[in-house]
Amino acid sequence: MTVGESEKPGEKPAGVPGERGRMDKRRAIVDAALHVFARVGYAQASLDMIATEAGVSKPTIYNHLGSKENLFRHVMTETAARSNAKTLQVLLDFPTDPGALRPGLQDVAHKLVDCYCDERSEAVRRLLYAEAVRFPDLFDAVRASGPDQFTEALAGRLARLANAGHLTIKDPVRAANQFIALIYEELPGMSALGTRALDPAEVSEVVSAGVDTFLRAFGPDGERADGAGTD
Repeated sequence: MTVGESEKPGEKPAGVPGERGRMDKRRAIVDAALHVFARVGYAQASLDMIATEAGVSKPTIYNHLGSKENLFRHVMTETAARSNAKTLQVLLDFPTDPGALRPGLQDVAHKLVDCYCDERSEAVRRLLYAEAVRFPDLFDAVRASGPDQFTEALAGRLARLANAGHLTIKDPVRAANQFIALIYEELPGMSALGTRALDPAEVSEVVSAGVDTFLRAFGPDGERADGAGTD
């Protein structure tokens, strides 16, 4: 059979379904490993437990991702990267109209909090802190896989607003970190590190207060968040 006969127009190469199946299995292993690590911790987790959770054999895990330590590192960095892809989408709606700055920032803040309070994101955060002594280098690796990239992207959006005269910012990266802290820092304590459901009304209060404080600090000429000048 010739190549032309084996690959008709519109048909995918024969190797694609197998590759897709391999990637699906790999994703299943990563998801199952995250659930197991989050449930029992790194020390108590075993590849047998993860294999059962993923519905695969233990050798399959070795073939895809190697030892438990390699698997843990991969789970943490890949999950952070996947979460980061979601948070970067939030910036697509970042405000550019000075007349809608406050509601625009509030909308971005709510969406960002939803991403940060996602079950997977919270699980990675808990594991990162719990295993910091065992894996001292992993903190930086996870930060590089997601949060640092988002902070840089947010800093870029804030810098554009500052360059247009809508905000007064000297250090956009620091301002980005402060924006994130103002809208999110209270929530891990309120949710017991993601193990307790948050009250949407309380989340809204935190977000609104955070955006107000940010605009009071970085609004043009120290302008108040409600548009009134300072006394």
